[in-house]
Amino acid sequence: MIAVFILFLLANLALLVPASVFAIEVLAGATRRGHAPAALPGRRPGVAVLVPAHQEEAGIGETVTALRAQLGPADRLLVVADNCSDKTAALARSAGAEVVERRDPDRRGKGYALDFGVRHLEASPPEIVLIVDADCTLAAGAIDRLAVEAVASRRPVQGCYLMAVPPGGGIGMQVAEFAFLVKNRVRPAGLHRLGLPCHLTGTGMAFPWAVLRDADLAHGSLVEDMKLGLDLAMKGTAPRYCESARIHSYFPYSQTGAATQRRRWEEGHLGLLALAFSRLPGALAARQPGSVALTLDILVPPLTLLLLFVGAAWLVTGAATLMLGLPALAWVIASANLVLLLLALALAWHVFGRAVLPARALVLVVPYILQKLRLYGRMALGSRSRGALPERARGGGCPAARGRLHDDHARLHPRLYRLYARGLFTSGNRLF
Repeated sequence: MIAVFILFLLANLALLVPASVFAIEVLAGATRRGHAPAALPGRRPGVAVLVPAHQEEAGIGETVTALRAQLGPADRLLVVADNCSDKTAALARSAGAEVVERRDPDRRGKGYALDFGVRHLEASPPEIVLIVDADCTLAAGAIDRLAVEAVASRRPVQGCYLMAVPPGGGIGMQVAEFAFLVKNRVRPAGLHRLGLPCHLTGTGMAFPWAVLRDADLAHGSLVEDMKLGLDLAMKGTAPRYCESARIHSYFPYSQTGAATQRRRWEEGHLGLLALAFSRLPGALAARQPGSVALTLDILVPPLTLLLLFVGAAWLVTGAATLMLGLPALAWVIASANLVLLLLALALAWHVFGRAVLPARALVLVVPYILQKLRLYGRMALGSRSRGALPERARGGGCPAARGRLHDDHARLHPRLYRLYARGLFTSGNRLF
């Protein structure tokens, strides 16, 4: 019985780490609110905006036009048309971008496209490189703010990247939007307000040239951004968060596309856990608070999985304590983990999430969690995504014309909203 008790005790102590990290980040992010953006300090450096693009003919022209509106005369806009068989390159050129084309079907993925673009920029290196995905919209002034922050800190700077549910999205997408908001806004804000770095989130990332030119980009990791942030932190140039620079995008319109995208993210995140464990002792020994913070942050699994782990541990530990007469300490820790996690989630939802996930929709979260259980079961049995490309939307247009308009998102992201409403984001044009 002692061995069984120790097993339950160690398991719940292990879960205390991600539950505590999550709660601390949310508490700091939700209660220590930032001030309104101040005037930009210092000079605005020259910027090269790097846009990796694969099969993006539907929206690349408008993306380039929108980005050019924020550029100065000394800035550059480079589109890497990566393994494209459509008109991405031609449309980007006609919209005013500098374009390079990469063709290497054996090495597919965003990391390879970024490395190709950086190598192209070496001939005339800019002060700052800003990486933006081809399906994103940057809020006014975002490029200026990211560039100034990066040159002043001499570190990478990550903007606040948020994804929204396309018009007509169901409860699964609403839960995903809330989880994405917690991951990309609430938790990074908490780390920033604690004086700690944040992870890179894939788009809206500004790098000083000296930092990016030597970075390891040419790989096919499903979460190349998080790996890059961890690598940079170990080198002493951990990314910092800039909440006032906003970047917006939409989830894939179809449930299948959204599920595929989330699965790829979660598989990649879980794959980084082993790397995080291996690097934690070195970060502690080197006394690098930034590396330690990012490593601990990676140890927080995707939100639904964390809830499942903590909830299951509470149930199983409680049942074992009652039936086997084990000491109550393990169940007390399991209860503390569950209460800590639920309170943090309630705080994040109350402060940030009510518009994203209305109270009336909370009762529908249980079927969503059951669906995720099936997903994790398939992952555990070895059924992994093999570079599957999520759909951005189905052809034929979105149901906005037939249902309610997503007014807030239409106002904040009018360009993306128009593309969805016109049905331009079609199946199979999403690589990264």
